[in-house]
Amino acid sequence: MIEKALTSADVEFVTTLHGDEPVSFHVLLQPRGDQADRLLRAIDDVALGALDEAAREGETPEGDEAKVPARQALDVSLVALRAAGHEADGRLVEDHPLDALKTLVDEAGADEVIVLTDPHYVEEFFHRDWASRARHKVGVPVLKLFSHAKAGRDA
Repeated sequence: MIEKALTSADVEFVTTLHGDEPVSFHVLLQPRGDQADRLLRAIDDVALGALDEAAREGETPEGDEAKVPARQALDVSLVALRAAGHEADGRLVEDHPLDALKTLVDEAGADEVIVLTDPHYVEEFFHRDWASRARHKVGVPVLKLFSHAKAGRDA
């Protein structure tokens, strides 16, 4: 589960987690929508010292406007995973991302879930971030990783 396009460092990180074992990736990306609280994102930006990002939160596309950049971020990520020699497919998730994740884990027979995200301090503190919530839902180990670099905040 990702929230923006994978960087080359992210791709290298996730594709080397299991050494030479063959791994396939099933990627879910949720476009920003009404469920993404602008205030929480701004607080996270301030906590990270990114004051200009906090000021620009209102400029970030959400809802229907976020679908095109999200699709592009997903496509870029899938191409990068395939270029690294792995099978990869994915889809955008618009409603109930954790339900979609549970369904995907069951359908694919996944061994684990990787949640790759930027830090979200407020949500993490209250255990409302995707990884914390997924641990109670999916029935397989959930590995939470932080993105290595800003790949763009518009996905």
